[in-house]
Amino acid sequence: MQSRRGPAWLAWLATDVIAVLVFCAVGRRSHAEGLSITGVASTAWPFLAGTVTGWLASRGWRRPTAVVPTGVVVWLCTVVVGMLLRKASSAGVAASFVVVASSVTAALLLGWRAGVGLRQRRRSDV
Repeated sequence: MQSRRGPAWLAWLATDVIAVLVFCAVGRRSHAEGLSITGVASTAWPFLAGTVTGWLASRGWRRPTAVVPTGVVVWLCTVVVGMLLRKASSAGVAASFVVVASSVTAALLLGWRAGVGLRQRRRSDV
């Protein structure tokens, strides 16, 4: 489903947004922080800004489910922009957090794309 017409790509953008929100909610939960909407939003906003930056940089609406280049660019922007904005807003950017955030967001943002690609390949083999 790599449509260039209509709003179909919005569902894939929403998938990335949900992935980032899941990352932030699970992180907050693992640190016994609240799961209020405002709490998750305060943790998520830098990463969501990075996700949107990645979509714009990769022109994600063209090939939203492609691991390369879309997924990689979205993932890298999510982490890099997210960490820069966290640093600028005096939030934590410890090296261990950068490693965990990079790993988990890679699994989430690249993983769903890999799953879609695998499903598409299996359908074309039939």
